[in-house]
Amino acid sequence: MSKNLPGWKDKALFTPGPLTTSMTVKQAMLRDLGSRDSDFIEIVKEIRIRLVELCANLEEYTAILVPGSGTYGIEATLTSVIPPDGKLLLIINGAYGTRMLKIAETYKIPSVKFTTIENTQPSAHMIDMLLIEEPTITHIAVVHCETTSGIINPIEEYGIIARKHHCVYIVDAMSSFGAYPIDMKECGIDFLISSSNKCIEGTPGFSFVIANKNTLKGTSGFARTMSLDLFAQWQGLESNGQFRFTPPTHSILAFYQALQELEMEGGIAGRQERYQSNYQIAITEMTNMGFKPYVEEKSRGYIITSFYYPDHPNFNFPDFYQYLHEKGFVIYPGKLSHADCFRLGHIGRISSADVRSLMLAISETLKELNISSLEKVEV
Repeated sequence: MSKNLPGWKDKALFTPGPLTTSMTVKQAMLRDLGSRDSDFIEIVKEIRIRLVELCANLEEYTAILVPGSGTYGIEATLTSVIPPDGKLLLIINGAYGTRMLKIAETYKIPSVKFTTIENTQPSAHMIDMLLIEEPTITHIAVVHCETTSGIINPIEEYGIIARKHHCVYIVDAMSSFGAYPIDMKECGIDFLISSSNKCIEGTPGFSFVIANKNTLKGTSGFARTMSLDLFAQWQGLESNGQFRFTPPTHSILAFYQALQELEMEGGIAGRQERYQSNYQIAITEMTNMGFKPYVEEKSRGYIITSFYYPDHPNFNFPDFYQYLHEKGFVIYPGKLSHADCFRLGHIGRISSADVRSLMLAISETLKELNISSLEKVEV
């Protein structure tokens, strides 16, 4: 059906992002505002306040909006807060930790990596031992929810280690912020990075960094780029409320609406409840159909779940994907280095009814592919 005809509906996105958004978030983008308009400046100010209040206190922390995808926010942080004589420890168990390493290598930031297999949480004890052996490390960075697999890393434990060794602590909370309660002070986080199009359920267009003010103030002059200078971006927002360069005005308006909808849903706790329900339905039904999750339950989050390809001669992921796509559902292929998996997201503006519809579509697709011998999996 042509998307221009009445009745057309977007496919449901069971992905890690971009995500399905509400109609009211979409409608918020129908307004044109100048970047120097007083209404727009007030909205940016309100967004920054609300972001901090979700995870910290306004006296000690601030929020900085960075145009571009989440990776722009990661790159802005890594290239702006590490001094020339600093050294970065990267805790890696997935593609997004590896991406941070690539950023560090691109800018020739001295770095050490601690890497584990993608379905294993890196050991806090082993990281502690590494820091004892490498006393010149000044900064630590980790991904909270590695959407490579869906694993959740214990950022609280790593924060204790970071404080012990007097390291600046950077957390990529791209896919967890807004769905998991995070107390920045309790976790010892100095810089937390997320994106407009994840669990806040806005649209793509910008990332944001929530920063400890005292730590941020000490980074003046460290930036390795001009446009991604985090300290300069903060100074601009603090001085006159304006971006240094053209901001994504429509995405910011959508995000402001999304923040209000988060509050109406009961804040992070309310959103967490819905996402957990989505996850529970999916994991129960998928395992009943015989699909095996890649990550063990104790380490598995409720943001996205990776499932092994079933061991069946008729299973072919491109066909499986296309059948679901034609039924109105979009899922993601895997991104693992050593296992064949696909991923189902549980976030975005989707409900338990949407998840049950996807489960029915998967069951029907298995029949259409003549895959009928999968056995129930115990998880």
